[in-house]
Amino acid sequence: MSAQDLIKQQITENQVMLYMKGTPQFPQCGFSSKAVSILKACNIEFGSVNVLEHPEIRDGIKEFSNWPTIPQLYIQGNFIGGSDIMSEMYESGELQELIAELNHDI
Repeated sequence: MSAQDLIKQQITENQVMLYMKGTPQFPQCGFSSKAVSILKACNIEFGSVNVLEHPEIRDGIKEFSNWPTIPQLYIQGNFIGGSDIMSEMYESGELQELIAELNHDI
């Protein structure tokens, strides 16, 4: 399976998917740590991939989204952004609204 196909599968199987450096329990960069904190504050379960352990995903996700940095957040298969965009959306309440919509769809 190609990296692109694997990414498509992951973002389809997980309503909320975070590509990050490290794991939610042990983020390995400040931006990934910030992204995990925001998702935990939203009280939502999410899938994650440690791109440090999967170089093909690390390169592939940047091509997939046409976004050069990690972390990257996907909700319902849609690319949301990195930690700065997540912070802005969280502060405005927009991220919580997106997540509330997920809970209604279940």
